Amino acid sequence: MGRTNRKRRSTLANRAIAASAALALGGGGLLAANIYASAGEGNSQQNAQPTAAGVATIKCPDVGQSLKDVPDGARQGVDQELAKLDQQISEAYTRLADTRQAQAGDAAYVDNAILGPLKSKRVATIDRMNINIRNAGGQPLQGAEQMAQCEGVPADQINNGGDQGQGDGQDQGQGDGQDQGQGDGQDQGQGDGQDQGQGDGQDQGQQGGPVAADFQDITQVQPNGGPQGVNGNGLPANGDSGSTGSFTTSCGTNGNDNHNSDNIIVAPGVDNGAQHTHDYVGNQDNDAFTSDEEFLQADTSCENQGDKSSYYWPVLRLQNGEDEFDANDLGGGAEGNIGPIQEAAQAELKFVGNKAGDVVAMPQALRIITGDAKAFSNGLANANTNWSCTGFEDRQLTDKYPICPEGSSVVRTSFFQSCWDGQNIDSANHRDHVAFVNEDGTCDNGFQAIPQLQARLVYDVPAPQIENGQVQNPFAVDGFPTELHKPITDHNDFLNFFDEETMNQVVECINSGQDCQ
Repeated sequence: MGRTNRKRRSTLANRAIAASAALALGGGGLLAANIYASAGEGNSQQNAQPTAAGVATIKCPDVGQSLKDVPDGARQGVDQELAKLDQQISEAYTRLADTRQAQAGDAAYVDNAILGPLKSKRVATIDRMNINIRNAGGQPLQGAEQMAQCEGVPADQINNGGDQGQGDGQDQGQGDGQDQGQGDGQDQGQGDGQDQGQGDGQDQGQQGGPVAADFQDITQVQPNGGPQGVNGNGLPANGDSGSTGSFTTSCGTNGNDNHNSDNIIVAPGVDNGAQHTHDYVGNQDNDAFTSDEEFLQADTSCENQGDKSSYYWPVLRLQNGEDEFDANDLGGGAEGNIGPIQEAAQAELKFVGNKAGDVVAMPQALRIITGDAKAFSNGLANANTNWSCTGFEDRQLTDKYPICPEGSSVVRTSFFQSCWDGQNIDSANHRDHVAFVNEDGTCDNGFQAIPQLQARLVYDVPAPQIENGQVQNPFAVDGFPTELHKPITDHNDFLNFFDEETMNQVVECINSGQDCQ
């Protein structure tokens, strides 16, 4: 049965959890306000809280990315256990935000009352996951004890970047890149980093981010050639040689508000598996419980009815103090994702060729994730972000949101992996079956070139204002609460449900140098 246009529904239990979490993330016990407020600012609760030396978020090893040998018979159980790990981290983060007074009076509180219990839960969950793998004939994950250990990330480490989601900064005119994309502060009209995160909790960071240091005036960025991704991820596969054609599919901008906080790729069968809200275009039966057969039977918003693929990405919200439909729901406001969802003014989906030669057809039900929703915690290995403004797209940011001048719109660009192992439609960590193309268009490890999906999203959102190191009315992508809405966590997802005839047309257009739609 179809589940078209399903929005997140709150059960009574969810509403109770949401109320508690909303207080921690959006009320008097605001995380950013508690962390950054000075002793002379805010209410009496904030006065008792730690300053920048306090723990701002929680970082845990990404167990899912370490999986290599998960038999098909264990996939469903393993994915459900992985989703529990994410849920446990989010619950610990909520407790972190809700216990600032206790932390101020006990230096060991975070370790003993939050990180210790979290480790115990993670050990048990990883053990259950390993039992599933072993029973299905696979090799269990080694080092469960180490994988279960999480750490608190101090606020000053977030300000100074550490190893958390840094861009290289070098070709973006942003300083040496050692910081979490903060540059030298001069171009951004921001202070020395100490007062960038301090706000009063009313106008910035009250959902655990973003803060002023997460934004960059695009006019102050030096031209750097256009979208390039992070660490070479997301390079354009096409050029003036090889297969030079393209196929554009027009699927709208989600004007019918098809949203939920599931993730059919990473957490099939798990409600609220993404813990943030997605926009969906293309296939209209998108949730954690949709089977491949249901995808093929569903309606599509694409003009070409041979394309029933699912294209989805985290929504962009304007944090202006107004509520959205999911203000009290898990995946929405209860997990720090609040504010009106902004529909893209344009959603351009184009498949292009390969500069080294022809492409082959994508297999039906192929799943591809580009970017990493946990890149702030995980580091940059899988990050792939490109932020810019119309009229300035030769200037790209990978670790900042752009502040666009009047008359210019925000642009999010994603180039997908375009090398396929020739056999699998998915893999244990949802990444190993595909790879990014080399700069010359070749694929490594015997992989085959497939059409590269290029997604360009344009938003007409008001430019945030930064005053005295504080950001007013910021916008941000939805994300896991621990990721603090950092721009480096942007990502994009694709499930291929072109019918065979239409996919053959895509390949023919690209290999023959035609531009089709």
